[in-house]
Amino acid sequence: MATALLAGSAVATAAVLARRHADKPCAVVPPLELTPSHRAGSGTPLLLLHGVGAIWRAWSPVLPYLESHHDVIVPTLPGHGGAAPLDPQVAPSVQALADALEEELDKLGLQKLHIAGNSLGGWLGMELARRGRARSLVLFSPAGAWHSQRSIELRASVIRLSVGALGRCAPRADAIAANALLRWPLLAGQVAYPSRVPPDDLAAFIRAGGAAPVVVPLLRAIPLHQVQPLPADRDYPVRLVWADRDRVLPWDGFGSAMLERIPGAELIRLRDVGHVPMSDDPARVAELILEVTAAVGPRGGVDREG
Repeated sequence: MATALLAGSAVATAAVLARRHADKPCAVVPPLELTPSHRAGSGTPLLLLHGVGAIWRAWSPVLPYLESHHDVIVPTLPGHGGAAPLDPQVAPSVQALADALEEELDKLGLQKLHIAGNSLGGWLGMELARRGRARSLVLFSPAGAWHSQRSIELRASVIRLSVGALGRCAPRADAIAANALLRWPLLAGQVAYPSRVPPDDLAAFIRAGGAAPVVVPLLRAIPLHQVQPLPADRDYPVRLVWADRDRVLPWDGFGSAMLERIPGAELIRLRDVGHVPMSDDPARVAELILEVTAAVGPRGGVDREG
């Protein structure tokens, strides 16, 4: 329980400290724009999916390692900061997000592609794989499985409250991100090394928290249903990677439950990284993805519909 409360107390601490430092001058840096997606590179397509409340820039540290090998597609999830809204006629849910992602893949003319996802992005990757979209699947501390219903409800509730508090910090995003003392409480629950998150990226994450209408209702929906197991006879490899310093979804309560839902998956316990490992060790995260995609091979180049 103490671990679950870390995120909420961190945001509250940062908000108080930001008010105390609001009048202090800081360098003026043009803010990063909240854009709906990023795409670059060449090769077989690779889809990267971020966690709840985040934006595509969560994957930024890893992109230089991947784009020389793949056509890398990194969307911000629908209803999150900078992305298109989720259909207002559809209740926010994991399935609704998967539907929206699948529609985007259809628009791009992509049928099957490599998929890597973190947290909620891992759960979404599993749903896309279930729909026949995956050439390979690499999951970094994916959400969607738990042993204790009380634990997941508590964690979702704390994150929900934190997102609301973060949105109220949006007008002071640049001041918070420019101050190392303020960055630490916001990031310590998510990453092992807060200092490795670029200040402009953190400022964008904070601003995104105030422009993500789908997140609060989504966090209410997430604890209602766990992910369904993937079939044992699937035709794509799955690598499950779990951070040893994951404070959001610790292995004992969440990772072991997830492993039960992916029969035959390769398990790697990643050392010295947090729940969102991309800034902690981008080279290793990229390596773990590329090992899997290389083993699958290009199979005749880019797989496009038609």
